[in-house]
Amino acid sequence: MTGAPPRTILHVDLDAFFAAVEQRDDPSLRGKPVIVGGSARRGVVAACSYEARRFGVHSAMPMAVALRLCPRAVVVRHHMDRYAAASRAFFGILHDFAPVAEALSFDEAFLDVTGSERLLGDGPAIARAIKARVRAELALVASVGVAPTKFVAKIASDIDKPDGLRVVAADAVLAFLHPLPVARLWGVGEVTQDKLRALGLRTIGDVARYPEAALRARLGEATGAHLAALARGDDPRAVEEEQAPVSVGHQETFEHDVDDPHDLEGLLLHQADRVAARLRAAELRAGAVVLIVKYDDFRQLTRRTTLPDPTSDGQVIARAAIDLLGHVEVADRPGRRVRLVGVSTTALEPRDAPRQLTLDEGRRARGERLGDVLDTIRGKFGTAAVRRAVHVSDTDRRPGPHDDGGDGDDDDDDD
Repeated sequence: MTGAPPRTILHVDLDAFFAAVEQRDDPSLRGKPVIVGGSARRGVVAACSYEARRFGVHSAMPMAVALRLCPRAVVVRHHMDRYAAASRAFFGILHDFAPVAEALSFDEAFLDVTGSERLLGDGPAIARAIKARVRAELALVASVGVAPTKFVAKIASDIDKPDGLRVVAADAVLAFLHPLPVARLWGVGEVTQDKLRALGLRTIGDVARYPEAALRARLGEATGAHLAALARGDDPRAVEEEQAPVSVGHQETFEHDVDDPHDLEGLLLHQADRVAARLRAAELRAGAVVLIVKYDDFRQLTRRTTLPDPTSDGQVIARAAIDLLGHVEVADRPGRRVRLVGVSTTALEPRDAPRQLTLDEGRRARGERLGDVLDTIRGKFGTAAVRRAVHVSDTDRRPGPHDDGGDGDDDDDDD
C-alpha cells in the first residue's frame, strides 16, 4: 500500500452479544451453553454462547438441529429491550474515542482513530481502553482489531475471539492476510469459493498471485477486481457515519400454524405497537406500512399501503396492517395456513420534519403523545408494565415471582 500515511482503524465487536447479555443478567446461565432464539419446533438460533459453539451450534441454525448437537443447552427468549439498552451504552463508549462510529449491527462498529492518537494514544492503547470500559461499564467482553483498513481490521477482531486484541501494522498486512483461506475475503460465499478452488486458489495469497485479468475473466469484472484488490491489502473505504434505516419492522414465526384471521389481527396489533415504539425511539415517522405473510408451504407475500400522513402511532400502523390482512386469504387448509406474519414500516422521515397540518391534527397528535407516555412507563417499569387488554391473559393478571417484565416473543427485527 502506497500513497497517504496509513490510517488507524479499529473494528470493535462484542463477543456473543445476545447470549452474553443473558448470562450477565442471569448469573445462573454463566458457564452454561446458552442459545437465544425461539421455540424448539420452529425457532432459529439468533445467538449462542461460546459454551454452545463448542458443540457446533451457530446463529441462523434451526433450533431443532442446535438442540440435537447440544441437548443440554439452555434456550432463552429474546429480550430486545435489554440488547438495545446495552447497544446504546456501547456506542456511547465508542463515541468517546472517535467522532464517527460506523455501525455494522447492534454490537459491532468501525472507528477511525487516526486523528485521536495524539490525545488518546496509539491504536492498541485506544483498543485496550475501549475493552476495559466495555468490561467495567457493561460487564461485557469486546474483541478489537487494529489495522490500516476496514477489511483487515474486521478480520483481525475475529481472529482471536473471544476477548481478542489483534494489531496488524501497515507493513505486516500481506503477511497477515496471505495465509488465510479465501473464505475470509469479503464477498466470497460458497459459490465464489467453489469457483476459486476450481482455479486452485485456496488462500488469499493464492488470489493475490493469480493474474488479475484472468480473475476478472473467470469471476466477472467487478468481482474479480474487488477480490484482487482485497488480496493485495487495498481497501480505501472510509469509516462513515451510520446511515438512517430504510425500514423498521417486526415479524414472528409461530409455534403452530394459524388459520384464524382474528388471531392474526391481535398479533398484528402487538407487532404494530412494537414497531411504533422503535420508530419513536429513533425519532422517526413512517409513511407506508407493509404486511408480510408466510404460508405453511413457505410461500411468502407482501402487501403495502401508503398512509395519509406519516406517523409513529401504533394504532394507525395496526389499522393499516389489519386492512391489508383483509385482502389476504387465510383458511384451515394446506397452503393457506400462516406460519409467519410481520409488520414493516417504510418511507421513513425524521419526526421533527415539517408537515402539512390537517383538520384532525389534535387526534393525530394525541396518538403519538400517548405512545410517548407508554414508552416512558415501559422504560421505567419494564415492557410488561402497560399492555393492551386484548394481550393480557388470565395468567398475566396473576403475576408470578419470575416475572421480569420481558415480553417473551419470538421475534425477528428487520432494520
